[in-house]
Amino acid sequence: MASVMETGQNAKTLVHYEARDGVAILTLEDPPANTYTYEMMQQLDAGILRARMDESVSVIVLCGAGEKFFCAGASIKMLAEVTPTFKYYFCLHANETLNRLEQTPKLVIAALNGHTVGGGLEIAMAADLRIARRGAGKIGLPEVNLGVLPGTGGTQRLARLVGKAKAIDLMVTGRTFEFDEALELGIVDYIYDAPDRAAFMDQVLAFARQFTPPHRAAKAVGHIKRAVQTGVELPIGEALAVERELQQLLFQSEDAREGLNAYNEKRTPTFRGR
Repeated sequence: MASVMETGQNAKTLVHYEARDGVAILTLEDPPANTYTYEMMQQLDAGILRARMDESVSVIVLCGAGEKFFCAGASIKMLAEVTPTFKYYFCLHANETLNRLEQTPKLVIAALNGHTVGGGLEIAMAADLRIARRGAGKIGLPEVNLGVLPGTGGTQRLARLVGKAKAIDLMVTGRTFEFDEALELGIVDYIYDAPDRAAFMDQVLAFARQFTPPHRAAKAVGHIKRAVQTGVELPIGEALAVERELQQLLFQSEDAREGLNAYNEKRTPTFRGR
């Protein structure tokens, strides 16, 4: 693994980047809770861009280092030391980073290997799918207990996942809860049983690889994501126009030709991501 960003000769690696088998793995690493600072968010931003520009990468997986935490959110120590102006720009950059993740036309999976609270859940909600390890930790947005709100997209993305009333309830009470309840609410998409983090990550990566060539048309997967992420925020007429334009791009792709030919020839398609 290597750092995705070097801010100086002695820069600490806070986000590790590894790409293999069509999957880029971005690991948040700042023990004990993988809390993020401006420096970590810069490295995450750089990692997202690196995965976006890498034509061999079809899927991005986010995870946390260690057995106990995916991410516990922004560093409280850092927030207590900086000025209100710095906090504002810090939140602005974090929002921009997560928007970039959300709009990257590649499938993004958050692997919740441990506690996923506060800004950690906000990062996870910017992914397309969330897979949790059963019993590995709690999840929730407890920012109200600090006298603030979930300011890195939490109020908006949670409401879009669970509806306004339930989102308000979860945020004003600030309670944290098990991944099983998160599955029932639609915050988590899958829960895996695994004895440890390593086994869990093996399961997540096996899931992720099914969306890479030759198994799946990665460009179609990315365009489906873009159609949903962009279109859901638009009036229906404009959203359908986005869908048509993305479909037209796919009609011109090698994978669309392969998919149609394989169907007519009654064989399994071999996609190339082109």
